[in-house]
Amino acid sequence: MNEAALRILVVDDDKAMRSSLVDLLEAAGHEAEALSRADQVAEKLPEMVPDVILSDVRMPGMSGLELLATLPPEAPPLVLISAHGDIATAVQAMQDGAYSFVEKPYEPRRLLTILSHAGAQHRLHQRTERLKARLRDLSGLDKLFLGQSAAARAVREEVLSLSESPASVLLVGETGTGKDVLARALHDLGPHAEGPFVAFNCATLTPEGFEREMFGAEGGPQGKLAAADGGTLFLDEVCACPLPVQAMLLRVLEQREITPVGSSRPRRLAFRVISATNEDPEAAVEAGQLRLDFLHRLNTMSLSLPTLRERRDDILLLFTHFCGEFARIYELEVPEPSAEDLAALMSHGWPGNVRELRNVAERFVLRMRRGQASVAAALRADHLDDVPDTLREAVAVFEREVIGRALRAHEGRMDAVAEALGIGRRTLNEKIVKLGLNKDALL
Repeated sequence: MNEAALRILVVDDDKAMRSSLVDLLEAAGHEAEALSRADQVAEKLPEMVPDVILSDVRMPGMSGLELLATLPPEAPPLVLISAHGDIATAVQAMQDGAYSFVEKPYEPRRLLTILSHAGAQHRLHQRTERLKARLRDLSGLDKLFLGQSAAARAVREEVLSLSESPASVLLVGETGTGKDVLARALHDLGPHAEGPFVAFNCATLTPEGFEREMFGAEGGPQGKLAAADGGTLFLDEVCACPLPVQAMLLRVLEQREITPVGSSRPRRLAFRVISATNEDPEAAVEAGQLRLDFLHRLNTMSLSLPTLRERRDDILLLFTHFCGEFARIYELEVPEPSAEDLAALMSHGWPGNVRELRNVAERFVLRMRRGQASVAAALRADHLDDVPDTLREAVAVFEREVIGRALRAHEGRMDAVAEALGIGRRTLNEKIVKLGLNKDALL
């Protein structure tokens, strides 16, 4: 049976009508079975596992409306069909949970369209529920780097393999593919997980301020390299690092020794180096943008991250996860994506990768209260359209922005961030958890 074909259970006491409906459904490529009584449905459901139930309304014994009342929440949608239909019956059926109501004599094309839409929606709902269950069972690296595609599984296996090694690792991938997440995972899964994880953006370094910022000063603040002692040093955007700074970093990585500004005593350091770039490092070397000896020092081991375009099987899983995350943050019901939403998710090119998908999920959740919760609208929305309707949602959006800006401004130093925001360290930690902020991704 092809993917578009449905399993449809027909319930009608009229033998000729049952036969006619089954012939119509099978001619359309669906799989159909028929019952003469509604009280036989409960026994048939686990055996057939239909996508849709098509039932007459008036039958001896149990009626179609009574059948609707007995179906469990996870049952497939019920489409009612009757020669005695009227407005009141149709309204009552829809209010009670029927998917649709069709009058006899029916128009075959319209009936097939209704059944196709009902079955597709049921399959999408089942798939979403399976993904939610899978997300509840995830832990550790599975939850950090979500995905069930072969590409996602290969990345997790490689991270697990590399985590125990002290060798330098270079992460290569487009913006938004999760390099910062995997850098942190390599640290957390490694032997120095209890040590510090110090990250900085190489593009922001200048030759003039390098020594004071990286080495620190005698009697002054500790430099970033000393802060990484005993842990992991994460160098982001290494291809954007100025060439003079590359030379300075190379010496430190080779000697693992620094001398703070104003001091004559060198200090030995021990840390693992993880670096990342969204550019082709070989091409950067050829262009004179990256020193070859610096690259060799960084890429003892290299890990390429797949784009979201290369792991399309993970898109719905990730979207479901992010919708749940933002629904919790904004204290809203988790919106159920429609078949149209799924089509929009799968047809989009995702140039911003997982980061873009996460932003779309946030807009999707925020628009739900206005009845505009569609992926298509979230994809084309500008930020002015994303202002929440309620004060609680607006406060959450504002807090996410202000705390994120403070974390970047103070490079993740939590005491400094709390002081700048005028709140206690504990309150800051609680807000970061509640708002779902990824500190490493912000830095």
